Amino acid sequence: MSRARPAGGPSVLDEALERILAARDARPAPGLPRRLDALFARLAMKVPEEEARELQTLVWALWTNHRDRRLDAAMEAASNALLEGRRDDARTMLDQLVADAPDWAEAWNKRAILAFSEDRDEDAVADILRVVELEPRHFGALAGLGQILARHGRAREAIAAFDLALAVNPHLRGLGEMVERMRERERPRLN
Repeated sequence: MSRARPAGGPSVLDEALERILAARDARPAPGLPRRLDALFARLAMKVPEEEARELQTLVWALWTNHRDRRLDAAMEAASNALLEGRRDDARTMLDQLVADAPDWAEAWNKRAILAFSEDRDEDAVADILRVVELEPRHFGALAGLGQILARHGRAREAIAAFDLALAVNPHLRGLGEMVERMRERERPRLN
């Protein structure tokens, strides 16, 4: 997707935000670990920073790990390829992961991260929509959509996506402050 905003009609970004806003009260896919419910309930509370970090680490561990050892190993290899900058390898592995495990939200999220890093925003948005369909509480994917919207100069919509991420996880380091700065820039000025 080019960085220019398309003329006429709703854009892919408009449609994505609409779908995500409509699904914010959706239930997570049934295959997700039940332990996530308790972790998210605790994460939504005002807790000490250290506990919030531990809760986030547990959530990410549950999202990133798969009960199928083969898929788990493939995710680790794809994540390492991403970290090492081997994008072609990562893309191949992630494409295979979403084909082999279409109900694994984190496989789609990792592929969205790769697409975002390559400025393939339309692909990233499509994968983010799948992530949120499977795991509506995926604060990483919601924040990712906010980053894409911001990159396209869509500050108000970005704020809405970031607010959704913060509603799930109010402990996202620095995001709340960034959203407040964005809101300040968007406020009308009286001269």
